[in-house]
Amino acid sequence: MFLPTNEKQFEFWKMRRNGMPNITIANLLGISRQAVSRALLLMDERVESTLREMAQANQIAIEKINTERGVLLGRSIPFQAPAIIFVSEKHGVQVWYEHEGDCGSCQRYTECIELLWDYATELEVRIEKTADPTKMADELFTKIKEIV
Repeated sequence: MFLPTNEKQFEFWKMRRNGMPNITIANLLGISRQAVSRALLLMDERVESTLREMAQANQIAIEKINTERGVLLGRSIPFQAPAIIFVSEKHGVQVWYEHEGDCGSCQRYTECIELLWDYATELEVRIEKTADPTKMADELFTKIKEIV
């Protein structure tokens, strides 16, 4: 399922994900609290459906879903590894498997670091600066599991 990241509902959802109450969102945008609540209910359904579909497509057994944060925690059946699926405004829906990689020789090194920093920033989670994406991912996803 496609997540409409350019629609108002997604903007409301992002504001709430960052801790903004519905009434504040409504006041900022000059709309009713009920309109915000309805939009968020619809967006939560879309986020949950998307997370579940990604889990099914990637053969991930679901352990926990938090639609308000846009995170699914699970376990990859084929890889026998913990997995996380998350919604990123900048990077869309992403699947990450816990693994020990050889990041220094990987062609996606820069891409992984950018993804992790962007996602940490979106969730307002502080992580240590390091040149090792595996360590960054471990720290980030440990913190995410605590808030989910």
